[in-house]
Amino acid sequence: MRFADKTAIVTGALGGIGLACARRLSAEGASLVLVDRVVEGAETLAEELRTLGAPKVVFTRCDVAAEDDVVAACKLAVEQTGRLDVVINVAGMMIYKSIADLTAAEWHELLGVNLVGAALFTREAFRLMSPGGAIVNISSIHAVQTSPLVAPYAAAKAALASLTRSSAIEGASLGIRANAILPGAIDTPMLWASPNLKSGAEVLEEGDVGYPHDIAHAAAFLASDEAAFITGASLNVDGGRLAKL
Repeated sequence: MRFADKTAIVTGALGGIGLACARRLSAEGASLVLVDRVVEGAETLAEELRTLGAPKVVFTRCDVAAEDDVVAACKLAVEQTGRLDVVINVAGMMIYKSIADLTAAEWHELLGVNLVGAALFTREAFRLMSPGGAIVNISSIHAVQTSPLVAPYAAAKAALASLTRSSAIEGASLGIRANAILPGAIDTPMLWASPNLKSGAEVLEEGDVGYPHDIAHAAAFLASDEAAFITGASLNVDGGRLAKL
């Protein structure tokens, strides 16, 4: 198993892509620290992940945009398991508004969750990980090509891809890799809440929609030793959607 005797933090772990990543890593022997802003269902999920194969599962309530929460979550991982090997930054949020209607508070909230949180976890990973560690950031194809009403999300995801490249450069001397995944349309509540889809302004063709486990498989590969020579990369996992946009 690729993650036996390793510990991973997964943010946004109680739903969608985060949950799929937690399940994938559990099945490959990782101990897990699950990070989310909600607590409902955490114990049930922890038991499921132990059944799948995770030796240890710890949940901590955490606002990824809050520095003290991030520091505490990473400290907990080391206290509970003795190490930190992988961070998968999944936590994200979306605001559907035109640029003309967005407030400064909304910009700050979204950038805090979608960008600053990953930056804070990266900082703590650099402080706590041993050589061989890996960071995987879940960006989006919106980082490359976007649509109306999602400017803060697209800007944050583009910045997250840039942060990944910087992290790869600065992490090299520490023996820590950083890569990004750019998901396309993934079957999660965030996708189907899109007013662009509901209005018909954006159309999904057959085969355009992937599933959380598609992203989890890619994340597990990039976090594993099999990807030891991959860092600073942005991997499109979008069913070829960008290729035809």
